[in-house]
Amino acid sequence: MPRYDAILDAPPCRLGAIFTGDALTRLDFLPANPPASGKHDSRIRHLADELDAYWRNPAHEFDLLYVPAGTPFQLHVWRTLMAIPPGQPTTYGTLAKRLGTAARAVGQACGANPLPILIPCHRVLAANGLGGFMHSSSGAPLDVKSWLLAHERRAD
Repeated sequence: MPRYDAILDAPPCRLGAIFTGDALTRLDFLPANPPASGKHDSRIRHLADELDAYWRNPAHEFDLLYVPAGTPFQLHVWRTLMAIPPGQPTTYGTLAKRLGTAARAVGQACGANPLPILIPCHRVLAANGLGGFMHSSSGAPLDVKSWLLAHERRAD
């Protein structure tokens, strides 16, 4: 397991956060069993406040310094994901057409997303179902994806 700067409580699970300087660079979904961090500096408090605002209102626009590391193609896909409104998921194929690439390439970029929730890869579905999440096609990752989608539908 990576060394997290913080482990935060979240409704569907726990979240592990890694910062580089002041910027959030990684946010991982974790099982519920790792203990949450008790000590929080200003970066972690700000992240926790921003996530709490999202848990209350899925349309919340994050006001947080975050820097995803990825290839130019991944960064392009991730910028496109950020334009998908909460509660209005799209498909890998639709995004692929918009970006002039293959659905599988979009799926791989989504799976490599280091900042889920902030970069909402969970809003991308397969043409005939939920699709994958965090490079998984079953189990806890899909439970988290389903929870996030249901959370965002409630805000419509």
